Amino acid sequence: MSNKDTAVSPKAAAKLQRPRLYKVILINDDYTPREFVILVLRAVFRMSEDAGYRVMMTAHKMGTCVVVVCARDIAETKATEAVDLAKEAGFPLLFTTEPEG
Repeated sequence: MSNKDTAVSPKAAAKLQRPRLYKVILINDDYTPREFVILVLRAVFRMSEDAGYRVMMTAHKMGTCVVVVCARDIAETKATEAVDLAKEAGFPLLFTTEPEG
């Protein structure tokens, strides 16, 4: 058996890839008060009052708005945390995640 059989060729070496990024999307509804949406954006996504207002108004006007783009596990955790906060308060506020790109 020669060295050639057991050596790993450079072509076969796996390239490290960056993890795929995910978008957290705020979906507008007609029931959740604007002030509560801003409160959730500030609490969960650590946004300023102004940034939260802009994101909320974009979702209000366009129907949806991308809140943040991050790693999948972080995106799913933040979306779940935000939806749970809204459910506890009795609002149907919805955040979803989807792959970027």
